[in-house]
Amino acid sequence: MDNKLTQYTTDLIQKDFGLELGDQTVDEENLLALLSDAVAHMIEYRLDFLLSLLYRLDVDEKKINMALSPLSGEPANVALARLILDRQKQRMHTKKHYGSVPPEDLEGLEF
Repeated sequence: MDNKLTQYTTDLIQKDFGLELGDQTVDEENLLALLSDAVAHMIEYRLDFLLSLLYRLDVDEKKINMALSPLSGEPANVALARLILDRQKQRMHTKKHYGSVPPEDLEGLEF
């Protein structure tokens, strides 16, 4: 994954999950560990908020259910963090390749 894509993904995750990174640069493995800790805290204290974030990020519900299942191969917080990281990388990849249309360009279009 290229560095710019990594930084954009990190910035999105940092904003959504309130991660305090300061000026440090983190790689994907460290980001996953930090995100896993944040998700563990949310599972314990703010589950409704976490589920709302997952919905807003458009993480696949079937994948969420599997991550929360006892049949999952890893702890729920790590599995959910991995889903979040993968989804954000996917979103950044899509934006990079297809670009974004500024809101003012959508005026007058019918949906």
